[in-house]
This record gives sequence, C-alpha cells and structure tokens, in this order.
Amino acid sequence: MKATAIAHPNVALIKYWGRKDEMLRLPTNGSISINLSEMTTTTTVEFSDTFTTDAITINDEVITNESDRAIKHLDRIRILAQSELKAKVVSKNNFPSSTGLSSSSSGFAALTIAGTQALGLELSEKELSILARLGSGSACRSIPDGWVEWKDAETSEESYASTIFPSDHWNLVDVVAVVSTEKKDVPTSMGQKLAQTSPFFEARQKSMQSKISELKKYISNRRFKSFGEIIEAEALNMHAVMITSSPSLIYWSTGTLQLMKQVQKWRTEGLSAYFTINTGQDTHILVQEENAHTLIEKLNKVSYVKKVIKNSISQGVHLSQTHLF
Repeated sequence: MKATAIAHPNVALIKYWGRKDEMLRLPTNGSISINLSEMTTTTTVEFSDTFTTDAITINDEVITNESDRAIKHLDRIRILAQSELKAKVVSKNNFPSSTGLSSSSSGFAALTIAGTQALGLELSEKELSILARLGSGSACRSIPDGWVEWKDAETSEESYASTIFPSDHWNLVDVVAVVSTEKKDVPTSMGQKLAQTSPFFEARQKSMQSKISELKKYISNRRFKSFGEIIEAEALNMHAVMITSSPSLIYWSTGTLQLMKQVQKWRTEGLSAYFTINTGQDTHILVQEENAHTLIEKLNKVSYVKKVIKNSISQGVHLSQTHLF
C-alpha cells in the first residue's frame, strides 16, 4: 500500500487573497495559474497495519506535531477510504520552500495523489482537486495540466480547478529568480486571514471577474504585451492589499524590489518581460521562448539573484514508480 506522486508548484497569474470560508478554504475570487515544469515535489506515502503512528518527513525534517496540516490531510484521506491505518510519508522539493514559490501547492497536490492511491481510492480529477484544496487552497490548481482556472464558488463541491488551455497552447517561459532562501515570517495561510482588513480589499474584489475574462482572452489570442501588463499589475494590486492590511504584510525583500524595477528597466531597453510575485520574496518573470536566453543571461549577472530556474508550462500531478523509501 505504497504510492509516489510528483507535483509541480503553480504560479497564479490572476491571484486570490482572502477566503470566504476558512475551514473549506473557499477563496473570495477565482484565479488563473500555470504549472511549472522544472520545479517538483516528490512524495511517497505508505499505509501499513505495522505502523503505530504517522511518520512524516518533509525535506529531511521530521514532523512531530499531531496537529500538523499534513497529518490532518492524511485524516481526510483515511475518512474517505474508511481506514484507520497509519502512514509513513517522505516528501522532497527540488526548490526552496516557504519563500513565495508555492511549495504548499505542489506539496498537498502530491500528498493527495500519493495518499489516495496508497489506500486504493479512485477519484476523479475534480474530486482530487477539491480534496487537495482542503489541505492548501492553491494545491487544487496543481492537480490539472497546463493553464488552469479555479472558479469562484459558494460550495465546496463546486470549488475546484480545471484546465482551460493545454500546456502546449503557448510557448511562454516562466523564469524564477531566487533572491532569498529565507523562510517568510508569516505563512500564507495566516496572511490570508488579514486580507479584509485592507481598505483596498473591496475595490480589488470588484475588478477580479473582469480581469479573469480579459486574461483568458489574451491567453487564447496569445497577445503577450496585454497578457504581461495585466499579470504584473495584478501582482502589485494583490501586494497593495497585503501592505495595507492590519497588521501590514510586506513579503518582499530588498532583492525583490530591486528586481521588479530592473525588469521594468529592461523593458524600456527592448526586452519584453513581465514579473509576477506570489506571497514571498522570490520572483517569477514571464517571457516568450525566443527571449528566455537573453533574460537568463541578464539575471545571471545580477548580484542579488542567487539562483535562476527556467520553467515551461507543464502537466499537473502524476504518479511515479520511483519511491523515496
């Protein structure tokens, strides 16, 4: 009763910040994202009647807290399978965790697939997306392939993500610039609770549906300039809500701010590139494939960029026959 899954973190292009239901992790608005090819979480789960307790190791760190989110997620899977078996879980990321690169999205997507498979559950993509969302909201977007939309919904049964365009629809590149590997002080799940304390929150909500419709049109027609302008403005809009919440949340580091300004400067010099940032300091820069080499060359010369990861738009979560133990 062992299974291994590989999931990719996703980066939201139209983002959500704030939830209408904390328990069910229902977002206050829909979102659009892409899965990132070269960044992975690999998770192996085994259930056995010889285990007397859950044993979870994430990036070589043993989890001992019984209230940990991963153990709660195993409990959800056990309830569905009507099982009381304890589990051994080993999970590893090939990218920095808790720095704004959505490690929880790939982490809970991989745990969902490996856990359900290990207990013999056969769930649809929709059901898997709903289940992953209960562990981490953004994890629902790492289940499907390619370009993904998580629609706004009022109930748990309708709050899930699905593919809107296949991964090969448009050969864009997401270049991740790691400016710091330090873990952020306030986890995303806690920061979400502060969203509605911002005076800008309601104004942001009024524009979300129109932004989603616009972005889908630009993706469909492959209009890169319009696409880039909306995703960059959207990232700044979300962070404006964070910065003006009470207490204020400033996820950026000095390197984040410097790089945002640098990307805008490169645009004036002819490099068509646009940034987006999740809830952390590390930065995503979107370019068309023909400009990726130029961008990476420039990033490699920037002193405060510690690592560069070039991603294409990838498939969603999938099973692997290579186990971690």
